[in-house]
Amino acid sequence: MVNYFNSGEGAALNRLDSFKPLCWVDMISPTDGEIESVSRATGVPEDMILAALDEEERARTEFDEGCSLFVVDCPIIEERDSGDTYSTLPLAIIYNKNCVITVCLKGNPVLKDFITGRVRVSCDKPVHFTLNFMMGNTKRFLYCLKQIDRKSQRVQAELARTLKNQDILHLLELENSLVYFSTSLNSNAKVHDKLAKVEAVATREDYQDLYDDMAIESGQAIEMCKIYKDTLSVSMDAYGSVISNNANDTMKKLTVITILLAIPTMIAGFWGMNMPVPFQELSGLIWFWLVVGVTLVLTAVAGIFMVKSNIMNRPNRRRNKRNRK
Repeated sequence: MVNYFNSGEGAALNRLDSFKPLCWVDMISPTDGEIESVSRATGVPEDMILAALDEEERARTEFDEGCSLFVVDCPIIEERDSGDTYSTLPLAIIYNKNCVITVCLKGNPVLKDFITGRVRVSCDKPVHFTLNFMMGNTKRFLYCLKQIDRKSQRVQAELARTLKNQDILHLLELENSLVYFSTSLNSNAKVHDKLAKVEAVATREDYQDLYDDMAIESGQAIEMCKIYKDTLSVSMDAYGSVISNNANDTMKKLTVITILLAIPTMIAGFWGMNMPVPFQELSGLIWFWLVVGVTLVLTAVAGIFMVKSNIMNRPNRRRNKRNRK
């Protein structure tokens, strides 16, 4: 899909029916025919337009034949049955003396703000357009990072009450999202550095001020992402330790039960052998109940011994002593 816009008198942009000089060309998952048509009308090489149509394209810059290309990663929110997931998608901004072109596989919220007039941009000022998009994209990262942090805290509150596999998997998805964000933000920062060397940014004070504000926001996003990622990583390790301790406690209980059941099993096995054993020549149920009673007494004595010796809680007591030290 291809849309054309130019600057109007108000904040919102005017939609055009076809290409006109000094307009903005918004391309969302364009077809081969649309790419060829836009390339022919704008003079932008098709290779530049195709740059952002690869989901694995890295953030980079390119200057060729009077065209400037800036590929940056943008945060996207995908809705799933298990909840929202966060990832990144490349977007290309290309400009020359004729127009500004944006190319992406999906619609971008920052560009929608440009169209509706929430953020005022000038289509005939490509560097100003690019700086405003970089600023909006960085703020979008900050918004998504705050959303991830809130969801992480909510899931951890649920895990504090009861450990569920679904909540653990949700935290893992959030941790993966932060890894993607961290990589994308660092790659975008390198593109920002290249943008600072553009002549218009280096010579115009208003552009330099806008760039400085964007750089500050970008640095804040990188620091927030690092903090959230480290915090979530520590939390995941802690939950792993809790699950391991719970499994160990369960195995201890099962081991104690197995030991207690081994006593009556062993005695019953002795009296079930095809060889002489005590009391087998005597008749009457009294001897049967005597053996059963002795078995129960021995089992009870073994159980009391285990409880008195704190076999179940001994490792926990050792951990508590180490913590006090």
